[in-house]
Formats: sequence, C-alpha cells, structure tokens
Amino acid sequence: MATKHEQILDYIETLAVGEKISVRRIAKELQVSEGTAYRAIKEAENKRLVSTIERVGTIRIERKKKENIERLTYAEIVKVVDGQVLGGRAGLHKSLNKFVIGAMQLEDMMRYTEAGNLLIVGNRYKAHEYALQAGAAVLVTGGFDASDQVKKLADELELPVISTSYDTFTVATMINRAIYDQLIKKEILLIEDILIPLENTHFLHIKDPVSRYNELNNETTHGGFPVVDSNGRLVGIVTSRDVIGAADGETIDKVMTKDPITVSLQTSVAAAGHRMIWEGIDLLPITDDHHNLMGIISRQDVLKAIQTAQRQPQQGETIDDIIKSQLTLVQEDKLSLEFRVTPQMTNAYGSLSYGAYTMVLTEAATVALKTKNRKDSVLENITVYFLKPVQLDASLTIRPAILDISRKSAKVDVEVLYEQQVIGKSMLTFQLLDR
Repeated sequence: MATKHEQILDYIETLAVGEKISVRRIAKELQVSEGTAYRAIKEAENKRLVSTIERVGTIRIERKKKENIERLTYAEIVKVVDGQVLGGRAGLHKSLNKFVIGAMQLEDMMRYTEAGNLLIVGNRYKAHEYALQAGAAVLVTGGFDASDQVKKLADELELPVISTSYDTFTVATMINRAIYDQLIKKEILLIEDILIPLENTHFLHIKDPVSRYNELNNETTHGGFPVVDSNGRLVGIVTSRDVIGAADGETIDKVMTKDPITVSLQTSVAAAGHRMIWEGIDLLPITDDHHNLMGIISRQDVLKAIQTAQRQPQQGETIDDIIKSQLTLVQEDKLSLEFRVTPQMTNAYGSLSYGAYTMVLTEAATVALKTKNRKDSVLENITVYFLKPVQLDASLTIRPAILDISRKSAKVDVEVLYEQQVIGKSMLTFQLLDR
C-alpha cells in the first residue's frame, strides 16, 4: 500500500498544468498533516512537477524532458529576473522558444514577435498590447508597470506580463546565462539516462532459495542481483561470493549482503562510477526516497556512458572546459604541454587561482595516462606545491611524468615551469577503470 507521501505525489501528478497548489489545500483534501503535505510538495519541486514563485505561489508545471531543458518556462524567467507577475499568472507554466528585445520601431518589433516569444521592453504600452495579441508574453524592464487594459488582456489570454527592476541589457544577459547554465546541466549524464529500468532488471526476493540465484546466474551471467522484500523495497544484494558453499535450499536473506550501497536517479554517472571504483563493486542498485528498487547499473554501463559522453560535442562550457582548451601538446616523446592563463582563471590579485592551477595539474596528468592507453581514470589524491604566483597571460610549460602504473592505480608527477624556472610541482594518484 502506498504511503501518504506517495499518495500526495500521485495526486499532484493528476493536477492540471498551471493549477495552484498549497500546503493547506493538500492537507485538507487528502486528510494529512501540513508537515507531510509540505515535505511532499518539496519533493514534487525536486522532481520538476511543481514550481514555487515568489508572490505567486506554487503551481503545477509540465515536466520538461531533459533534451528540451534549454527551453525555459515563464515561471523560471520570473525567478531569473527577480520579477513580479502583473497579469496572466495562469500561463506561467508555458515554455518560451525565443526572446525579442524591444529596441526598435513598433511595426518592426511586431514583425519579429510571434506566439511563444517573450518580448523584453520598457514602458511602451502599445507594444505590450500588440505582443499579447500576437501570442507572446511580455517582460517590462526598468521597474515600470503595465496598463490595467494590458493586465486584463494578459489574464484573458493566459500570457504572463512580468515586471523587473533591471534594465533591458541586464535582463537579456541574465536570461542568456540561465539558458547557458541549463545547456551545461543537459550535458551532465545522470543515472536516469543510463538506468536499466525495473521491468528489465533481474532481482531476487528474500525468501527465494539459493538455487533460484544459480538459475538466474546461468540465464543472465550477471553474477550479482538486488534483493527485495514483499513490498519491493531493496534489502540486500547477492553475488557469487555470497553463495559460495551455501546449500541450494538455503534462503537468499541468509547469504545476501545487507544494506547495500545505493544511488538515486539524480546522481551523476561520474559520481556513481567513482563510488563503484572506491568501494570495489560491480553492481549498483538505484532506489527512490522510500528505498523502493527502481533499477540497476553495472560498471560496464558506467564506462560505456562516460566514453560515449566524451565523444559528444559540447554545447555549454564549464571552467574545466576553458582550462582544458588552453592546454596544448608541444612535445610527445618527452611529454610536454603549454598552458596560457586567461582572465577567467585568475583570483582577485590577477594571478592564477589555486582551483584553476589544480585543474591544470590534474588534466596534464590525465593526458600522460592517455599516452599509456589508460583513457578512463579517477583522481584519488593530490599533493600540490605552489611555489610562485603566476600572472595573467603567462605561458606555462607543464611536464607530467608517470612514476608508477599498475592495473588498478597510477602515480603521476607534474612539474610546472615559467620562463624556464620551476614555479610548482604536484604528485597525483589515480584509480584506473578496467577497460
């Protein structure tokens, strides 16, 4: 039987997109405490089922698929620009596909404004009205208000009119930044992207005999399986090591490993892979907040996902990407790289920041490991010596050298030079992923 928490989430999913939700309403309609209702609404927000907007409240939104994440809703725009909704609240859940800057003559402005757009403009009341009639929402900059007629029209058409105190240029920059950040998020592989779903997952029940494990093992050659109770909650995991010497009639709950390590759907693939290497496990169950089994991933799934992601074109650029782009291989036989310090990598004093410096060392060591055909590795430990400050636009020489490498780990020494003088050194230890 579903818990009250699960019942509330199921109820929220049945609500129409754009409908308002409150703790008091949920508590009254489902006869639960306000504390239980509040926790469930917060989880619904994490699952992107609802969105809470200041001065508006919590509304049911359309769950966006990850491939369309670069398309923002008007509700998200309100958050980005710290805006106030003047009218058309019922349309906050809708997505915008383009924004138009209203810095031209009215006729020209309307030529570029279409349904699903967001017109960013100051106190030009005719432009507000024409944009709504064209099917576009309006963002009024400079803290200006809209006319009562425009507010009424916005409510009728369910198209938001939003006011913000920022100027037009700042608003456009903020929205661009929000879209850019979401493009970066889109590229981060999560467990939900590679999950083997429950209907395709082989698992055992606690009262199954060991002979059932042997049957599944012969059938699938997976080696390990999650174990669930009668309610579908994960209680253990069983592998070939657990069943050695066990009689066929012995029940799984007597031989399984209890309280296995688990991850959620929103865990990144990189974090899950690191955990599997660190703990020395080949199978990782995925559970929800109530410990219900949702699926599994294997070490092979993680490796394949990481290798596939490395081949994909990058749309968003992180600080790490910027740093990697400045590393250039200049000598292969006696490995040597060049690196230029750009403004994004500096601290308040105009010298190379400690974080950027650490990333340079890590990436240089990774390049060295790739020369030994070790394409996938996870940094385990780093010892850094920062001997002299490095100024903006400085061109550094990086010399990584592998000191020791085995099947599972490697030690790399990295030397950093500026104008032929050593200005930093580092020792890095990596865990190597089995190919």
